[in-house]
Amino acid sequence: APGKAHVFALGNFNDWTVDVNYLMKRSMDGNTWWLELDNLDPNEFYLYQYLVEGNIKIADPYSELILDKSNDGSIPAALQSVPVDYPDDKTAGHVTVFQTVADNYVWQVNDFQPAANTDLVIYEVLMRDFLADHAFDSLLDSLDYLKKLGVNAIELMPVSEFENNDSWGYNPSYHMALDKYYGSVNSFKKLVDAAHEKEIAVILDVVYNHAFGQSPLVRMWWDTQNNKPSTDSPYFNPDPKHPFNVGFDFNHESDATKTYVKQTIDYWMDEYNIDGFRFDLSKGLTQTFSTNDGVFAAYDVGRIATIKDYGDHIWNQDSDQILILEHFATNSEEKELAEYGFMLWGNANHAFNEATMGYHDNNKSDFKFIYHKNKG
Repeated sequence: APGKAHVFALGNFNDWTVDVNYLMKRSMDGNTWWLELDNLDPNEFYLYQYLVEGNIKIADPYSELILDKSNDGSIPAALQSVPVDYPDDKTAGHVTVFQTVADNYVWQVNDFQPAANTDLVIYEVLMRDFLADHAFDSLLDSLDYLKKLGVNAIELMPVSEFENNDSWGYNPSYHMALDKYYGSVNSFKKLVDAAHEKEIAVILDVVYNHAFGQSPLVRMWWDTQNNKPSTDSPYFNPDPKHPFNVGFDFNHESDATKTYVKQTIDYWMDEYNIDGFRFDLSKGLTQTFSTNDGVFAAYDVGRIATIKDYGDHIWNQDSDQILILEHFATNSEEKELAEYGFMLWGNANHAFNEATMGYHDNNKSDFKFIYHKNKG
């Protein structure tokens, strides 16, 4: 919390009270706040929040799981993903759930190797629509079906904590927390493990162009008068830099943002054995201002540097990671990123729609750009 004057830790370890013994310590550079708690019971769920400068009450931006009083009540109990009751009479807002020793999942597959990029057959899954009960456990039953289709990778539309429950997931609030609407932490691990047993990679669709208003990183630096991030935010641009933005636009040339992206990405690899990432709206990871797509799509040295930096970080952890960009920039930029090791979405929607309507003359139904060599 750079630039803040004071932060208190609140939780069921101190009855949610503002207590000088839980005033957090500040690092010498003024950027980081910390507090060490002792004698915690490994069998107990600990719930906590931060009180920043006396008026901003937030869950931990690095939460692995949160409680959300407004939305958790509509999550089916059968999913067993809400592990503890919300402390109704003690606090308000999102609450972080934490255990010092989590219920360890024993991985059955520890040496999975995904197919080569040139051999991937990827099936994109929105949990909400693919399954009647939108449950990780139920997707287990579909793995044999997908394998028979020839699929060797599933790409899950965003499963990190997003606003409300009913969503495609592109409105993220906590980039490191699993959204409870699809199941528990261990049910997700079981799904990844089962997919690996069937030689199916698991790719996560991740959203780092933006965050929505519930994000603690948004709320800590907020301009209430103008209803947007404040100019002193180390994470967000007060105004978006490009015309396709939704939510609040991350500044990816800020060290704070770079650290957040790298640490949260590492978590999904380390905790869940994830095999790759599809970066939503990767063209938006820019600090070059534009108001039309022509300028937005033009070759952008800063954007390329940001994306390569993230790629280098991920591949240094695991050289087999599958990295996909939803980019749609000028071809010279896409070519440079492809040669660096990224894969890119290619928009053939218009041509295929023409084909479904039977168009065949005057260059209609022109599929030539689905072939990589025609793009150089």
